[in-house]
Amino acid sequence: MTYRQSAKLAIGRSPEASEPLPAAAYVVLGMLGVGASSGYEIKRAVDLSARFFWTISPAQIYPGLKRLEQAGLIESRSDPRGGRARQTHTLTARATGALREWLTRREPTPFEVRDLATLKLFFADALEERQALVLVEDLRRRSEERLQILHSQSMPLAQEAERSGLLYPMLTLRLGIAIHEAMVDVCRAFEAQRGAPGRQAAHDSSQRA
Repeated sequence: MTYRQSAKLAIGRSPEASEPLPAAAYVVLGMLGVGASSGYEIKRAVDLSARFFWTISPAQIYPGLKRLEQAGLIESRSDPRGGRARQTHTLTARATGALREWLTRREPTPFEVRDLATLKLFFADALEERQALVLVEDLRRRSEERLQILHSQSMPLAQEAERSGLLYPMLTLRLGIAIHEAMVDVCRAFEAQRGAPGRQAAHDSSQRA
């Protein structure tokens, strides 16, 4: 059941107060609403869509599913595949109300970025320039690789969601593409400005040292 179907079932029902859930639980709830049905599918959906701005691990997904079930927001059933235990989950009539309450809740939304590659780059003046430029190259290449994934894997999913009437997965995908394109452009401009010698020259320099 998608959250649109859940919303139709909820028409005429009185809203029920519930304890706030952690953000990870709402990610799980939202992904169930856009078509995922199992813990594995939720993880894959996040990896192909929201990963560039929000990550989630199995250690968050499965406790989140349990908590959502206890809160009466999802229903779970056994659905083994190929001899392997598997559970699938669907939204209840209350689920969309809970998701909408979270989406419209006024709360601080700080912009947080924890990126090890960018952190190392910040301190790269401690290196010889050729070594520092390798960090720039690594950062650029990572964003180039991510762009390939976003275009080849995430874009078809966003287009499919758009055809079904879901507009915002495409918008957030475009934001992700814009961020990585900007990182590639800035790194390329810096490499051109500094006359980046390339990875092999940096390796040769470190070997001589």
